[in-house]
Amino acid sequence: MRILVLHPNFPAQFRHVIGLLGKDPENEVVFCTKNERPEWKIAGVKKALFTPSRDPRPETHHYVRALESAVLHGQATFRTLEKLKASGFTPDVIYGHSGWGPTLYTKDVYPDSPLMCYFEWFYHARGSDADFDPADPLEPDDYARIRTKNAPILLDLANCDWGLSPTQWQRSQFPPEFQSKISAMHDGVDTEFFKPKPGAKLKLPNLDLSHVDEIVTYVGRGMEPYRGFPEFIESIAYLQEKRPNAHVVIVASERVCYGKSLPDGKSYKEHMLEKVPLDLSRVHFVGTLPYHEYLQVIQASSAHIYLTRPFVLSWSSIEAMATGCVVVGSATPPVEEVIKDGENGFLVDFFSPKQIADRVAYVLDHPEEMKRIRANARKTVLDEYSLDVLLPKHIKLLENVANGQLPPDEHVMHPAKRTGFAIA
Repeated sequence: MRILVLHPNFPAQFRHVIGLLGKDPENEVVFCTKNERPEWKIAGVKKALFTPSRDPRPETHHYVRALESAVLHGQATFRTLEKLKASGFTPDVIYGHSGWGPTLYTKDVYPDSPLMCYFEWFYHARGSDADFDPADPLEPDDYARIRTKNAPILLDLANCDWGLSPTQWQRSQFPPEFQSKISAMHDGVDTEFFKPKPGAKLKLPNLDLSHVDEIVTYVGRGMEPYRGFPEFIESIAYLQEKRPNAHVVIVASERVCYGKSLPDGKSYKEHMLEKVPLDLSRVHFVGTLPYHEYLQVIQASSAHIYLTRPFVLSWSSIEAMATGCVVVGSATPPVEEVIKDGENGFLVDFFSPKQIADRVAYVLDHPEEMKRIRANARKTVLDEYSLDVLLPKHIKLLENVANGQLPPDEHVMHPAKRTGFAIA
């Protein structure tokens, strides 16, 4: 099978899929991307590079600046694909991430090649992430800007042959008239890598907590309101009063990945540490970590806090559960899809730092009870989010689309049904 994959970054969400496809000598895998770093490579996968001719103009109306960026990416991809086609490469299936732009004009180069789009998010001004926080109200201009941001995604929804969204919650955000051609299927977590290590102690090159019995963890790409960072910091103040021996380890960059930055230029870390008095000798900001060190952090976790607005579910939440973490998560739709309160984790009010701290203290107070929660958390991932389960389905879905079998086989259209929990 000939597969063309599209994403400005490499390998992005497609790492496991293209890794498996690239191992089969019967496949020819081409990844069209902006990422030209030679050290980023996967066996059996060729890169086809594109470079947009320019950045969006500063004078472009701010409603359509994201659309202009997508068009520029699409135009550059179109030119690269024309060269690929002239060289003799015609894909059996095209698979690309929608929204960035590279998928926009693939059908104009390869009209007979089926297109499957990875649909991560559809933007709404009301009812999901944008208006979630009453302390962060939208301006009148935001409603039109957010609606217009969907323009490249709507083009893909109309033009693609099939789509995939990682969770049922994310799929539900897309217009109902398009949901019938979108499968819900998570990317999958490597449960052989992310697995429990009973009795693990935390000792990193720059942090030794091997003497600590209570470690509370938080993981994020950045430190931002979208992932509940302010509420998390406030919860630490309450927790430190209750648990004088608890340490907190924060794996995240001091940046904003989603949502707005502070108008004064400060990071949310700076802002919150000025606002909330903490014993910083028991709070450890370790930045981003290599995977093997990140694994050590969550393997040693006594309680793991995961907060998010109603938005894209973070991979880290599933990775933590696979590792047997007791996740204290926000009672928001993306988390509620995975965590059932008191069964495989705990749910708390996103906006209640005191409730977050109280629940973490409960987890720390009941280590024997938490053995059942930890086992159930891992079982959930093994049953429903394991790479071993989902990767073959992912490949089968691509094969179905390549063969024009639409809708695809029923067993690859929806995630596995919940099969119950371990009893311990």
